[in-house]
Amino acid sequence: MAEKRDYYEVLGVSKSASNDEIKKAYRKLAKKYHPDVNPGDKDAEAKFKEINEAYSVLSDEEKRANYDRFGHAAFDGTGAGGFSGFDGFGFGGFEDIFETFMGGSFGRSRQRRNGPVRGSDLRYDLEISFEEAAFGTEKEISISRLQSCTTCKGTGAKPGTSTETCRRCNGTGQIRYSQSTLFGQFVNVKTCDVCGGEGKIIKELCESCHGKGRVSKTSRISIKIPAGINENQTISLEGQGEAGLRGGPSGDLYVTIHIKPHPVFKREGYDVVCDIPISFVQAALGAEIDIPTIEGIEKYNIPEGTQTGTVFKLKGRGIKYLRSNNRGDQYFRVNVVVPKKLSQKQKEILRQFADVSGDEGLDEKKSFFNKMKDLFKE
Repeated sequence: MAEKRDYYEVLGVSKSASNDEIKKAYRKLAKKYHPDVNPGDKDAEAKFKEINEAYSVLSDEEKRANYDRFGHAAFDGTGAGGFSGFDGFGFGGFEDIFETFMGGSFGRSRQRRNGPVRGSDLRYDLEISFEEAAFGTEKEISISRLQSCTTCKGTGAKPGTSTETCRRCNGTGQIRYSQSTLFGQFVNVKTCDVCGGEGKIIKELCESCHGKGRVSKTSRISIKIPAGINENQTISLEGQGEAGLRGGPSGDLYVTIHIKPHPVFKREGYDVVCDIPISFVQAALGAEIDIPTIEGIEKYNIPEGTQTGTVFKLKGRGIKYLRSNNRGDQYFRVNVVVPKKLSQKQKEILRQFADVSGDEGLDEKKSFFNKMKDLFKE
């Protein structure tokens, strides 16, 4: 069995294509390969089915997300992405075909056209500091969105006036007509050209929204950011998107969090890591050193003979888990800093130290060089 082509390739669009771009590409191809235009052409019929299958997935937000993650495997065994003859066409596919050829759609769209419509969802990207992400905070953002017009209460009509039922469509917003095709006679529906599908006519437009029922306003919204939130996590604010139409509910606002880099700390899950420079003397003799944590400076005793690159742990000094009282840990790695400029006295002391040390560490050096010889031995 031939392998299915990529749905984006079928429609000739990129993976980042918008819904409008996908719909435009679909209509163009559907018109080109429609059986009415290509009677008896089996290749055109096959392409027509393939185009509709691709569009049925890419035009649906949830199906498209699953396809982007899993490819065709997302629909294996479910029948969700498959087509069998013309029975496989969903309502969405037929509606777009009739819009392309006849300028109308199926009658079941009446409720969608002049009934309540949910407002659009909005997205906002918010940048916060490393500490704000660790401990949580509350932020206030400014966002421009469509809100219900307070002057006309969303009706679009001037206060004190009323709307009247469209006489052309009798308030349905649509006009029915019949048309014959190769598939038989269909009763089709198109949007009323008088009321624009609203089913009513506004005599006097509201001066604030000019009959649209919504106006663009800038609002300030307070957002609670929980402790432990991570990069690219999203906070959902129900009903804080754009206002709906004709009594429809408002959309939602999705706030995606971005965390500024910290000059000292890095985050690994709920753990915090950092590098701490120490002197040769501190490493050799051991010392009490200051360790920066997200809550302040903490004292820590490193043992004598500490080697550069050694990692230590401060238990429970990391990031708080989301919706939990548990915390991650902090790990710090010590790096022995070798001084670049030494005074004569310092050099003399180090030479004395080398003389006193004698063969200390010599066995380890011999072992290293022996390994190198074995490595390059022919």
